[in-house]
Amino acid sequence: MGFFDKLFGKKEQLDNGLERSRESVFGKITRAIAGKSKVDDEVLDNIEEALITSDVGVETTLRIIERLEERIARDKYMNTDELHSILCEEVCTLLAENTTSQIKEFDAPLPHKPYVIMVVGVNGVGKTTTIGKLAHHFKQAGKKVYLGAADTFRAAAVDQLQIWGDRIGVPVIKQKMGSDPASVAFDTLSSAKANDADVVLIDTAGRLHNKVNLMNELSKIKNVMQKVVPDAPHEVLLVLDGSTGQNAYEQAKQFSKATQITTLAITKLDGTAKGGVVIGISDQFQIPVKYIGIGEKIDDLQIFDKELFVKSLLGKVQE
Repeated sequence: MGFFDKLFGKKEQLDNGLERSRESVFGKITRAIAGKSKVDDEVLDNIEEALITSDVGVETTLRIIERLEERIARDKYMNTDELHSILCEEVCTLLAENTTSQIKEFDAPLPHKPYVIMVVGVNGVGKTTTIGKLAHHFKQAGKKVYLGAADTFRAAAVDQLQIWGDRIGVPVIKQKMGSDPASVAFDTLSSAKANDADVVLIDTAGRLHNKVNLMNELSKIKNVMQKVVPDAPHEVLLVLDGSTGQNAYEQAKQFSKATQITTLAITKLDGTAKGGVVIGISDQFQIPVKYIGIGEKIDDLQIFDKELFVKSLLGKVQE
């Protein structure tokens, strides 16, 4: 498959996954500028309301409106036909400010071997499913993958990860329920290193009832992993359920207090009209979104492309 075929396929998949969000956001923006020939204060107020009610968040929305006001002041005149493209530009610029150097494809070379990703997130957000889908993509790209079942407080979590491992044909390192999560992480990295693995994904317990315990547990896992791979983990990936809207902001806030989050995966964007949450969370927490989940199928997890996402989210609804 050629580059443009892959790009078209990714865009089509994204458009389908964001259909409900796009219909909601584009509809609100259309109503905000209906009957107006130029962008004035009333139009900006209406755009502000449209973005806030699309789960972009108040702080991020105000930042976007401020950018639009600066463009209007600089360009002197802007009609409503131009507003859509300028809105896309400003949102892309906002997202670019939170983007670090990241892989664009799963077959891209990784900076470390093994490349260790510690995955965190509350139960029910799609954390284990995201790990399984990531493992699938990395394996399809020719990489040797190991999974570590360090969420030892829920038997279902270990079983679910094992099901994913069996389904895609990658090893899962586990211990009995209630085992020390750090011990599982140690065993996983030891086995992965001995077998020349490329990628290691470590599942962790999704509990937020006591941030001090969570912080201590994650710190211990990190310290133990570094006995095997000195600079592990190379990435701490927080998985958030995009369908929960504002609740996802709170989860990001709590986990950011418990440990240093380096990247985000936002799942379940196909099920609701809350796609704007991707923009707000990335902006408010200054953490780059790396993956988005836009469906239940194994391939419905994408590496986040900000331009494609913004064009899909804010694009015109197909007639």
